[in-house]
Amino acid sequence: MPVVVLILVGALAGVLATRLMKMNTDLPTAMVIGVLGAVIGGLGFRFLMTSASWVGAFVLALLGSLALLWLWQRFQGRR
Repeated sequence: MPVVVLILVGALAGVLATRLMKMNTDLPTAMVIGVLGAVIGGLGFRFLMTSASWVGAFVLALLGSLALLWLWQRFQGRR
């Protein structure tokens, strides 16, 4: 998948994930979380499948973003 598409899908997934988890983050933070989640989801998808559709990539980017947000919430209060 081209990097630009991965960034766009990840940014959208991050914004959606922060809204689903009712987190009050600014847009750039949500987008960065989404891109990192897309990387996590993309690696997982490549591990499971050799060919990907954009729908599958979006779902896994969303799941990766949700997992990253969950970890962030767990460790944010420990500072």
